[in-house]
Amino acid sequence: MSPAVLQHKTAHAVRQRILVTSSCMLRLGLRYVILVLLPLLAVVRDGAADSAQELRRKAGRALNQLYASTPAAKAIGNHSAGVLVFPEIYKGGFLVGAQYGEGVLFRRGAVAGYYRSTAGSFGLQAGAQKFGYALFFVSEKDLTYLDRSAGWELGVGPSITVVDQGVARSLSTTTLQDGMYAFFFEQKGLMAGVSLQGTKVTRIHPR
Repeated sequence: MSPAVLQHKTAHAVRQRILVTSSCMLRLGLRYVILVLLPLLAVVRDGAADSAQELRRKAGRALNQLYASTPAAKAIGNHSAGVLVFPEIYKGGFLVGAQYGEGVLFRRGAVAGYYRSTAGSFGLQAGAQKFGYALFFVSEKDLTYLDRSAGWELGVGPSITVVDQGVARSLSTTTLQDGMYAFFFEQKGLMAGVSLQGTKVTRIHPR
């Protein structure tokens, strides 16, 4: 066997080993997120899951604060079929991260259901973060995705427009289109640089 052929086969074997190793690490990372990080975040946040009454209180207060600080959110809310509010999302991890939170769907000011938001991520990350977000569903058709029994992965279905301070200044009811509008917020106001990629929303039934 010539040196060139031997070198080619060796390089191919190394590439295959790297692919197999990366695949194993990815599967392990996903399993770690699902089996370890998400349950821990679900339990550690405030010690236990909120009751339905507490969720309604937190979500209602968060939505009112968003309306008070961001007029564009209130304008969209007045023309939306529903608003899904997650007042507290907890995100944490190192290299492999996870985020978890529970929220309330409001339709015409009334509670229409309760939902869980979960997501896993990979990459350079460390520490913990707490924030909230609200999803505004412009049409009744968009709301139907929430009824999927196995949960709904955001990004599959209606388009999502993330509204930061810059977008909020130019947004009005005359420019609204079907789909969803997402507002990320914290105590200081709207947040930027947050993504819903990989987020799954599932219906829950708190007591």
